[in-house]
Amino acid sequence: MNKFIQGGILKKHRTYILSGVGIISAIASYLIGDTDIFIMLQAIFTLGGIYFLRKSNETKGNKNGKHTRKISK
Repeated sequence: MNKFIQGGILKKHRTYILSGVGIISAIASYLIGDTDIFIMLQAIFTLGGIYFLRKSNETKGNKNGKHTRKISK
């Protein structure tokens, strides 16, 4: 149970999964008529920003492909 709560095998991909599901949800909401195009685009850009922010934070602190600081577990 503890492994499930901490994320298990998807631990490093939670942000990407959340962003992907959110974008799919925004598109589906537009297609069924719950929102208009502007609200859908706002949600997509916000979730895309979260994805790219996370991606840029992963590459910071790397030097020649190696981590320059130790991350505690």
